[in-house]
Amino acid sequence: MKAKIAEIFEGIQGEGIYTGIRQVFIRFYGCNLSCKFCDTRLNSYREFDSRELLKRIRSFDIGYHSVSLTGGEPLLQSDFLIKFLPKLKKRVYLETNGTLPEKLNQAIDQIDIVAVDIKIPSSTGLRDFWDEHTKFLEIASKKEVFIKVVICKSTKSEDIRRAIKLIANFNKNIPFILQPNSFEMGKELTKKLIDFQDFCCHYLSYVRVIPQIHKFLGLR
Repeated sequence: MKAKIAEIFEGIQGEGIYTGIRQVFIRFYGCNLSCKFCDTRLNSYREFDSRELLKRIRSFDIGYHSVSLTGGEPLLQSDFLIKFLPKLKKRVYLETNGTLPEKLNQAIDQIDIVAVDIKIPSSTGLRDFWDEHTKFLEIASKKEVFIKVVICKSTKSEDIRRAIKLIANFNKNIPFILQPNSFEMGKELTKKLIDFQDFCCHYLSYVRVIPQIHKFLGLR
């Protein structure tokens, strides 16, 4: 069995509560969504079997914190992951759009940290995924989990309220990250971020505004 991999590299995590840590990134090819703010358009890949991928990961001899499964959407290749991850023997950090709960359930035992992007319709330009996100968090909550929401100029307060309700129904202490759309940075978006943070803090214990730091540093 082989996985479709767009790239493998070591670098600095630029998003969420683990911003700044060193990771080895495995960028899986393919996604089941097409968000309007997407900054990762993948048009090529190479196929790796487990042995080849392990060899490549082990070539990075830095003291990295974890291996990040990113994409695209890594869970589209869950059949490969459930065979590969037990062999990895490293801390596993999954970056996911949180819409494929059945596939997460197959791999959750081998994952340590789940970074979930809640895809709210006024940001993505897509339909809502509240049912999928609810089922996903039921599974992800077995492990360390935090949630990101991309905030755009178009993001509506009712979608933020819905996201807050979803999180609070599980655990109000789950970290909630408001991540600005890097294509729309400016005073208008900054004000929206601060207003949303003020509102969210009434209901959740851990709310932060964190931009994509790797972009400020000129990294991938």
